[in-house]
Amino acid sequence: MIPLVGLTCYRQEAAWGAWKRPAALLPATYVDTVAAAGGRPILVPPCESGPGGAAEVVAALDALVLVGGEDVGDNPLRDRSELSLLAAAAAVDLPVLAVCRGHQLLNVQRGGTLVPHLPDLPGTESHRPEPGQFSPVAIEAEADSRVASAMGKRFTVSCSHHQAIDILGKGLLVTARSAGGVIEAVEDPGAAFLVGVQWHPEEEGDIRLFNALMGACGHRRPSGRVHQR
Repeated sequence: MIPLVGLTCYRQEAAWGAWKRPAALLPATYVDTVAAAGGRPILVPPCESGPGGAAEVVAALDALVLVGGEDVGDNPLRDRSELSLLAAAAAVDLPVLAVCRGHQLLNVQRGGTLVPHLPDLPGTESHRPEPGQFSPVAIEAEADSRVASAMGKRFTVSCSHHQAIDILGKGLLVTARSAGGVIEAVEDPGAAFLVGVQWHPEEEGDIRLFNALMGACGHRRPSGRVHQR
């Protein structure tokens, strides 16, 4: 069976055809990259379902991707929804890949803090030259990390962010940095697969981390059905 991969969503006003109204939406690059890695993408919109609702969602999934978006704190509903999903995923050791905002939210959930505006630090301007633009950033990963296993020790990625991890959250290890010491990836070594990355692999259609996520999916779904991989 194909792994079911939950993708969190934006919740904001959007326009299509003659309509303009609040919507749950997601850049198709995430959907396409999960599919290219062999997963079945399932959109998980922000909602007030509470811890019980998050547990029910997680029970139906084989993996979870926390996607990018607005700053942590700018959308309280989305923050609450995704924090509940993270807690539910941790309770059952569901494989999780956290991208950009998701990487930052994971750190906050673990009690860490964020740099409020990265360009205030010298040498970090390349991480987002302008809002809505991506920039290449050179990364160096720790040799024994999941990130290095998937990506290699040195590589270049696409970044678009103005915040970053400051104080590291409990139980996380820094596994990649860019020039200037900016934290670009974190992992929980005690989890089946819990990786946060500051860059956007989906923007380049880079499936390597998504392949690693698929590889961490259990051989048996919660329903007891066995994956054919």
